[in-house]
Amino acid sequence: MASDAWGIDGGYEDAHQVWRETDAATRSAILKAMGVGEDSAPPLENAVQIVRQGSAPRPFQTGKLVLEDGGVVQVAGRFPKDLPMGYHTLWPADETVAPIRVIVTPCRCVLPGDGEWGWAAQLYAARSAESWGMGDLADLRRLARWSAGQEAKLLLLNPLSAATPSPRQQASPYYPSSRRFLNPLYLRIEEVPGASLAARELEELAAAGHRLNAERLIDRNAVFELKQRALQTIWERWSPNAAFEHFCAQQGDALRQFGSFCVLSELFGPNWRQWPAEYQRVDAPAVAQFTEEHRARVRYHQWLQWLLDEQIGQAAREIGLVQDLSIGIDPGGADAWVWRDLLAEGCSVGAPPDLYNTQGQDWGLPPFVPHKLRQAGYEPFVQTLRAALRHAGGLRIDHVMGLFRLYWIPNGFGAARGAFVRYRADEMLAIVALESVRAGAFVVGEDLGTVEDGAREQLAAHQVLSYRVLWFEDEPPSTYPKLSMAAATTHDLPTVAGLWSGHDLAAQHSLGLSPNDAALKEVRNKLASLADLDETARMDTVVEASYRLLSTSRSMLATASLDDALAVTERPNMPNTIDQWPNWSLALPGGIEAIEKSPLASKIAAAMRTRCKRAAGRSPARGRR
Repeated sequence: MASDAWGIDGGYEDAHQVWRETDAATRSAILKAMGVGEDSAPPLENAVQIVRQGSAPRPFQTGKLVLEDGGVVQVAGRFPKDLPMGYHTLWPADETVAPIRVIVTPCRCVLPGDGEWGWAAQLYAARSAESWGMGDLADLRRLARWSAGQEAKLLLLNPLSAATPSPRQQASPYYPSSRRFLNPLYLRIEEVPGASLAARELEELAAAGHRLNAERLIDRNAVFELKQRALQTIWERWSPNAAFEHFCAQQGDALRQFGSFCVLSELFGPNWRQWPAEYQRVDAPAVAQFTEEHRARVRYHQWLQWLLDEQIGQAAREIGLVQDLSIGIDPGGADAWVWRDLLAEGCSVGAPPDLYNTQGQDWGLPPFVPHKLRQAGYEPFVQTLRAALRHAGGLRIDHVMGLFRLYWIPNGFGAARGAFVRYRADEMLAIVALESVRAGAFVVGEDLGTVEDGAREQLAAHQVLSYRVLWFEDEPPSTYPKLSMAAATTHDLPTVAGLWSGHDLAAQHSLGLSPNDAALKEVRNKLASLADLDETARMDTVVEASYRLLSTSRSMLATASLDDALAVTERPNMPNTIDQWPNWSLALPGGIEAIEKSPLASKIAAAMRTRCKRAAGRSPARGRR
């Protein structure tokens, strides 16, 4: 694919195999968002050098290599073969040349055990009678223990990333303020150290929280208010301990900056772009002074992150958690504030029109400028991956095609008039592999939608598992590649019950979304044929048959949706809607208690366990390190 020096593609082939040329106005707007002009000098090429572990390539420059652990190696003709994995800095002998980040990587991710399976859960929806209106990390621990009892090996979660601490809480887990920190809404208040010191004050708040469970629609704003009052009450009575201080020291500047952002947002609003000018840069003297003056409140927000880290760590001891890494960040949020100089201003990312989303999608997320991200040594990407892999047995990278190219939409142009902008996938995948090995966690790439030639092969070469979804595949699951994770559906697609009953299609029409009726009916007919179903089949029979079909896949991993275990007809998220559909806000009917007693859940689990027996008869795969 021809692209210019800044990575802007000349066009793309759409879902109907029609070539869409990048028009001049779109290209000009993207260049402006990157902060470059038509006559700007091309970006530097030698900011980063990838070295495969055990190899000895020639360095871009001779000079002094400062290793990650502080050691020093003089580099002349070639790199030494025994360089340790990690992020090193080459200081060229020619002092006029900028330092180069040298990344030594195995270039292959860790693999899971063959034939493993697990449940896919929207944690906010998986609440229990003890929850305060939405699923929390104690519910996660309970769900993990139940899943492990069914011989599941993993539990795939929605992103648990932090939202801005605002009375109006962001519902979408894919629009985070920060991908490096977690959302305090997921805390189980009763398990916070020091809660017993405020037991009387918490009784009324807990009762109000439990009353929220009566409504299926999750009210995050109410949850936020109750939990913030409870947490503040505990904080005022709790004394910091060595474990908390160690966590703060370990997280360093990143946690301090996040705490500062939270306090600033409490005073000036959730969008840093609307704050007083002196606070709009993380490195501004006014921010340093503010942080010192509000040190106690900053530490409160650091404390919340320590609590979250402790509670999710407890859940991770029950089963392998598979975290979900969203493709981007809230432009007004914490990570965008810290890395504002690396982000494109005036563009957002999304997807061009396709067979299922005929209007295209604009996700409202600001993209990193490729050459600026490279010049920063990919540090934002490294920090984000490392945070996502903390306490994780695996990682799902949402829209993994974004490591190759992202669909940029200039503000005001509409989703159909965007263009693809390229990134250095070889470098980013090398970093993914390095972090995978360090964490001992496998990686799955959500490679759905418009996938260019060669991308899946490059992912496979790095042992990033493909994501094979029954609704999208033309061939039966038995043909899926081994290096993949199989699923019936996703959070953005119809549930089994929603597809079979026609409820999902009717909902789309009622919202005026112009769905592709023919394509969805074809998916339904394909399911009927592959699973040998007739029109009179009961819904539980259809769901069970769908997962028996999925269990025949050769994929190393497979997941089953908790929504399907309860035959839910509504999908968690309806693309191209904001307020028209209760996106990310529908609790599972009956909660975890219903899941634990569900005969259908037991039948799905039994079907999925057959994968393990089948895999046991095959040659063993390379397992987790």
